[in-house]
Amino acid sequence: MFRLLALQERGVLTPDHVRRAAFAAGRSVRTVQRWLQEAREEGRTARKPRLRFTVTDEVHARLALWCGNAAAVHRELLAQARVPVDDSVDGSASGEPASGAGSGGGVGVPSLATLQRAVRRDLNPGQRAALKGGERARRAHDVHLARPVKWRNACWEGDHKHLPVEVELDGRAVRPWVTWFIDCARNAITGAAVTPHQPSRDAVLAALRIALSRDEPGGPYGPIGGLPELVRVDRGKEFLCATVTRALGALAVPVQDLPARRPELKGTVENLNHCVVDMFLVAQPGYLHAPAATTGPRGRRGDLDGLLPFTEFTARLLDWARWWNTEHRPQPLGGRTPLQAWQNDPTPIEDVPPALLRSFTLEDAGGDKVLSTKGVYWRGRYYVGPWMHGMDGTRVRVRFVPHHDHEIEVFDAATGAHLGPAHLADAATAAQRAALRRAKDAQRRTMVRALASADRQRRRLGRYGAVTGPGQPEPLAALTAAEAEEQLASAAGAGGSLAKRALPDLIPPRQPPASWARPIPLQPTTPPATDTAQDPEDGSRDPAPPCP
Repeated sequence: MFRLLALQERGVLTPDHVRRAAFAAGRSVRTVQRWLQEAREEGRTARKPRLRFTVTDEVHARLALWCGNAAAVHRELLAQARVPVDDSVDGSASGEPASGAGSGGGVGVPSLATLQRAVRRDLNPGQRAALKGGERARRAHDVHLARPVKWRNACWEGDHKHLPVEVELDGRAVRPWVTWFIDCARNAITGAAVTPHQPSRDAVLAALRIALSRDEPGGPYGPIGGLPELVRVDRGKEFLCATVTRALGALAVPVQDLPARRPELKGTVENLNHCVVDMFLVAQPGYLHAPAATTGPRGRRGDLDGLLPFTEFTARLLDWARWWNTEHRPQPLGGRTPLQAWQNDPTPIEDVPPALLRSFTLEDAGGDKVLSTKGVYWRGRYYVGPWMHGMDGTRVRVRFVPHHDHEIEVFDAATGAHLGPAHLADAATAAQRAALRRAKDAQRRTMVRALASADRQRRRLGRYGAVTGPGQPEPLAALTAAEAEEQLASAAGAGGSLAKRALPDLIPPRQPPASWARPIPLQPTTPPATDTAQDPEDGSRDPAPPCP
């Protein structure tokens, strides 16, 4: 319009100019002529703003209170305004906008459809999701930047994954965990460790040792490995413990601690966590999220029928890791496998010497030990090895894998040379360990039953009848006076009253008589009790009352 107005002011505007502008704008010639007339009269070239209802801060707060329920907010606005719905306040309405609806009783309230359109127009999908699901739902609509692709071993990412599958171990069903590291540049799994329970620093050290070592070219990871320049984790206490930090610090490898609950900052390993479920676990027996053929409740978890043994499941998982590295072709690699992308990368690989790897990935027990004829004494137990013959009196240092106290590694205290492994002497057999575990499980089940019984009694005494209006609910527990007295007596007997539990020899003695000779006179804060009581009338003394 500014161009047409300029031509008109110079007096050179022709119908051909108007036709060309109308064709470019997709409007008729008459519409463009009307726009020119409005521009001359009102002095504006932009479109006339439409008066419409907008979502103010107050309306946004009401939507957050009602978790995004626009109908509930509309009812609240109607109740506050005390006026009927004004359908004229809409997108096509004229007059004053109702952007302050709900702030006063005299302001018109928009219709429900207008409020819903305003919510869809003024709030983006992330804000609308946050009204129902909070910050976690809002982050699902965020846009994240991708890190630039670097070279192999430039950065590793490590994480734990609680696998949604049940396997059989020692006659019970368990959900395993996997701890693994992946190279960010080539999407190659460098090392992994599987545990039947929540992993600790021993799983991190085991996976890290496999990732750093390249001694097994035919293993599940092939020649992939070496020393990384950076390791990224997400505040996991197992990754940030002193043992792992010391092991990586000895190799001058920094650990980047990412903020918690920000999976997008380590997207490579998070993508691996999703892929292992969608590409491997869904086809395994015992998968917990498999679709059911009926609408009834799922079968009880923990059944051993059809579950894979832990050993077989671990073998299958490592075979899948080998397939991922050697056969899978991720899209970012341009049709290559992670192994091919790794081998085509000319970046030099820095290997860790086996002696250093054995030493720095173990936790030091601290202090020197003396090797005796019984072996190495550590944590109240002796450890022996076949290499100890003839080495009585040697000063050694003990290193160990955390939580693996059945075996230790022994090093010479003077030179630091690795002497050999040592195993626990007089270790319990597998049958003894199983019997001990069964006894502990029986105790746990007894305690669970006792707690469940107490909880049922508590719920029975604390249940009230339903009410259909405002009023005090009536207790439903029917209890006779005799039953109440019996339960109170049993509770007193179980807890025991202090008077009944008091022992005679624990009662403090009375003050000694004044006639007794004492080396140091006592200085009581209160007047001492007398042994006799004097009658005020005749001056006679009565014996002192017995001690309560």
